[in-house]
Amino acid sequence: MICHGGTAVATYCPLRRFSVVCAVPIRASVAHVSDVPKGIHEKPWKLANARLVLEDGSVWRAKSFGASGTQVGEVVFNTSLTGYQEILTDPSYAGQFVLMTNPHIGNTGINFDDEESKQCFLAGLVIRSLSISTSNWRTTEALGDYLASRNVMGIYDVDTRAITRRLREDGSLIGVLSTEESKTDDELLKMSKSWNIVGVDLISGVSCKAPYEWVDSTSPDWDFNSSGRYQETFRVVAYDFGIKHNILRRLASYGCKITVVPSTWPASETLKMYPDGVLFSNGPGDPSAVPYAVETVKELVGKVPIFGICMGHQLLGQALGGKTFKMKFGHHGGNHPVRNIRHNRVEISAQNHNYAVDPESLPEGVEVTHINLNDGSCAGLAFSQKKLLSLQYHPEASPGPHDSDLVFGEFIELMKQEKLGKP
Repeated sequence: MICHGGTAVATYCPLRRFSVVCAVPIRASVAHVSDVPKGIHEKPWKLANARLVLEDGSVWRAKSFGASGTQVGEVVFNTSLTGYQEILTDPSYAGQFVLMTNPHIGNTGINFDDEESKQCFLAGLVIRSLSISTSNWRTTEALGDYLASRNVMGIYDVDTRAITRRLREDGSLIGVLSTEESKTDDELLKMSKSWNIVGVDLISGVSCKAPYEWVDSTSPDWDFNSSGRYQETFRVVAYDFGIKHNILRRLASYGCKITVVPSTWPASETLKMYPDGVLFSNGPGDPSAVPYAVETVKELVGKVPIFGICMGHQLLGQALGGKTFKMKFGHHGGNHPVRNIRHNRVEISAQNHNYAVDPESLPEGVEVTHINLNDGSCAGLAFSQKKLLSLQYHPEASPGPHDSDLVFGEFIELMKQEKLGKP
C-alpha cells in the first residue's frame, strides 16, 4: 500500500515462480544415503585433501590445486601484493615453497607476457584464498591449470598469517607438501627433517646448458629511461645462474648485445669473446655451495667491468675476500626500502634472497653503496679500482616503479669509460 497525497493506493508486485528439479530422480525405494545416486548427496565445496608438514612438527591441513603428489622444500614468505606469475617463474625460488602473505591470489590469471623464464622452478605455492574467477584482458589460463600443466603443487585455505608469524619467529623451515593419504604425518615429518637446502648447488639445475644470443626484441614498454642516450653497442656476457628475462630486456634497451652463458662457463672462454662487460645474474640457494662460480668471478674481477645482481652480488662478495651468511628468513617481496648512499635517496625494491654479504668481512677499498632499511643488511657494493658494482636486489623489477633502473646506466658508464681507456 503506497500513499499519494493522503490517498491510499493499492499496488501489486508481480510474483516470479520457480521450479527446482533434481538432475537425477531419487527413487522411493532408496533405503540409505549410500544408495543415493552419485551427485545427489555430495557437498558443493571441496574438502581439505592436502597437508603441509613443517620440520617443527606442525601440521597444516589445506586444499590442493595444481599438481598432486609429495614434495619437499624450504618454506619462505613473500610480501608482494601482485606479480605472482613473475614469482612462479623466477629461477631464484628453486627448492622453495613460496607462501604469499597477500590473501587473494589467482584473480588475474596467467598470461605469457609476464614469464621471467621458460618454466616454473619453485617447489610449491602456499596461499590463503584461491580466486574462483579470473579478470584480466591478457589472461589465457587459470592459475590452477597453469600449475598442473607444469607439475607444480599448490595449496589454499590454510592460515598463511599463522605460518608467516612462525617463520618470522623461528626462521625459514623445511616442509613437505603432500596430497597422498597413504603417507602418515610422521612419515612426512621425517622427510622434512632429513632434507637440507644449505650447501646444495641449485644453480646447476636452473642454468642454461649452452651459450645463446639474446635476440628477443625489446618492446616500447621496456624502453623507459634509455631515451636513445646510448647510441653505441656494448657486448655483454651474462652468466646464467638463474637469470630473469627482464634483466636481459633492460640491458638490451640500453644498447647491449648479450651472450648468455652457462654457470660453468670458463673465465678464459669469456675473455676470448672480448666483452665490454660481464653480468653475474641472480640465482637460487647458497653461494658457498658453488665454489666453481666464485673462482670464475675471481678470474674476471679487474679485467672487465662487472655488474652483479643478487646471487651475482654474493659471489662478488666472496670473490673479493668477504663472507656470506644465511639470513633468518630472508628478503622476499616487492616493497623493501633501500637507502642508496651514493645518491642519498630511498628506493623501493623487489628482493628475493636468503643469503647476504657480511660488510665487515670485505677488504679495504670495497664500498657499501646500498643498505636495506628494514634490517640494515648490505644491499649493494662497488669497487671503483676493480670496475665493478653489484646489488642484492632486482633493479629490473618495478615496485618503485623504476627507482633502481638507473644502475643499468651506471653499468653502461663503466663499460663506456673502459672503452675510452679512462681510469
